[in-house]
Amino acid sequence: MSGVEPSRIAVAVGAVGIAIYAGMDAVMKGLSIASGAYSAVLWRSLAGVLIAGSVFLARRRRWPRGAALRLHIARGTLAGSSVLLFFWGLARVPMAKAIALTFLAPVIAIFLAAWMLGERIRPYAMLGAAMSAIGVIVIAAGEISRDASTDSVLGNIAIVIASVLYAGNLVLLRRQAQGADPLEVTLLTSLVISTLLMVGAPWFSGWPDWPQVPVIGFAGTLGTISSLLMAWAYARAETQVLATIEYSAFVWAGVLGYLVFGEVVTLFTVTGAVLIVAGCLIAVRKPIPLPQTEAAL
Repeated sequence: MSGVEPSRIAVAVGAVGIAIYAGMDAVMKGLSIASGAYSAVLWRSLAGVLIAGSVFLARRRRWPRGAALRLHIARGTLAGSSVLLFFWGLARVPMAKAIALTFLAPVIAIFLAAWMLGERIRPYAMLGAAMSAIGVIVIAAGEISRDASTDSVLGNIAIVIASVLYAGNLVLLRRQAQGADPLEVTLLTSLVISTLLMVGAPWFSGWPDWPQVPVIGFAGTLGTISSLLMAWAYARAETQVLATIEYSAFVWAGVLGYLVFGEVVTLFTVTGAVLIVAGCLIAVRKPIPLPQTEAAL
């Protein structure tokens, strides 16, 4: 029993982290519509640095160096690119549809892990990838059926690309969380994203309006709490176990999208999400070992 409980707790903590992150998505969608995705992500990341950095300094933590620092920079770069594209697309796409498209990440992560970590791709992964691809096609068919605007189509494409980058982020998060505590992971991720976005701030961003400042602080707080919880969970359970709880975000996105933005979840989106989730579950399925007598035949 002692070997099972930590994993169950990690899943529960991860589920709470996903719910909080979904709330942050709703806040960030509003900020992205009002000020643009670039500004929204930049100021939220800076708020995250301020919050996590204060705790980091108060606890007099040591600054990461060498390979650990390089890993933080690599994941922060991937995460920053993914987040920017995602929120740019989210400003143009309903929340539930955007979240459904991000469910591609676990399947993509399997193939990236094979490329980056040398892991073997199982036949189930191929079948799962095919089913998830059909799910994306169904969602795309929904776009065509309602004569979607060019802006909406570009938003969907941005979110799919964000999913690919997020998959790489998941692969690195598992390695990162095993070598650093949640506070360090959270701070360095926000710091790297902020630093990268500050380079383009003079051209793509501006100062937030005063009424937006508390909203940005709220988004930063939600993002920091979610990141701490997810990093804690990923340090205690395998990626393929935790990846499945990402699907709970679809429910939160549907509810929050309807309550906050009046968005209605279409049948195409639900069907596509079900196919993508089924594909992911098939892809991460472990092969059933054959009995010794059968294996010898």
